[in-house]
Amino acid sequence: MSERDEKFERIEALLAEQGLDALLLKRASSFAWATCGASSYINTASDYGDATLLIAPDRRQVFTTNIEAARIGDEEGLTTQGWEIVVGDWFAMETALEGATHGLKLGADFPYPGAVDLSAAVSDLRSRLLPEEGERFRSLGRMCAEAMAAAIPQIRPGQTEHEIAGIVAHEAAARGAWPTVDLVATDERIYRYRHPLPTAKQLERYAMVVLCGRRHGLVCSITRLVHFGQLPDELRHKQEACARVDASFLTNTRPGAALRDVFAQATEAYAAAGFPDEWRLHHQGGPAGYEPRETLGKPDMDGVVREGQAYAWNPSITGVKIEDTILVSASSNETLTEIPGWPMIEVEVNGQRCRRPAILER
Repeated sequence: MSERDEKFERIEALLAEQGLDALLLKRASSFAWATCGASSYINTASDYGDATLLIAPDRRQVFTTNIEAARIGDEEGLTTQGWEIVVGDWFAMETALEGATHGLKLGADFPYPGAVDLSAAVSDLRSRLLPEEGERFRSLGRMCAEAMAAAIPQIRPGQTEHEIAGIVAHEAAARGAWPTVDLVATDERIYRYRHPLPTAKQLERYAMVVLCGRRHGLVCSITRLVHFGQLPDELRHKQEACARVDASFLTNTRPGAALRDVFAQATEAYAAAGFPDEWRLHHQGGPAGYEPRETLGKPDMDGVVREGQAYAWNPSITGVKIEDTILVSASSNETLTEIPGWPMIEVEVNGQRCRRPAILER
């Protein structure tokens, strides 16, 4: 069964389970998932694209404007995939969709009058990656890792966080991975803010760089830190503790494991490392895919780890952070964003040796 047919089969099963006639998908992530990697967005800051999919057992339609129809049909390949493209005027697109859905029992991944909210169910479908998606994710992971590896050597004291963010964005975009998240903190800002938007502050000794790159709808996350001069003992201790927590996340994220148990083991690792409350200060990441995180890890979260899923855990202790994206297979977890030659910390968890990225000292 092809990737596209497998996804349609999953959607039809969901509709049958819910007693619905059709599914509407408008989120850019859902659009990319259902179309095997096509892009409907123009504004990358918006969750929603400029096209809506209508999927039912007897039809596969794309509703879009006269502005976007040619590009979506030609460059995004939806015509070749067999989608019927319904074109409306840019100022009256809603009318065509309302006419096509009149009288149907609908589910949707966005607010739509009379539709059942299936956003959580669709997110679950998106997170269950097929082999073809795994291959696209591997390619994206390499792009993001290469972008980070190329950007870090260009960073110098005296540069502003804006300049550093520009370097990272250039290296990612030049490789085909669009930087949907490009965060930079330097020096004391690393200690103060977990989500540091770049500012005009100049780097003195210490920088944290965060990248989420998107391609074919998939999103890959990576964080690296660089310190100019000898690393202070406090930071060295914290990076080793953070590596132990990250290793707990990675070694326990295995098929069949309850996600709440994976999270609980990580919080125990925080406590064992001497930082019992740090997990409360920032989210810890979770299942990834067509969103940076399809859901966030929490103590009471439901679900189990599935083979083929991607995860981006991001444990942090004030002043340090570790973040990579992994792909879960039956035999092992594959780190998609590993940077060859990057300094690593080796820790042992449950009898397994695990190597996690250290702070680069320059």
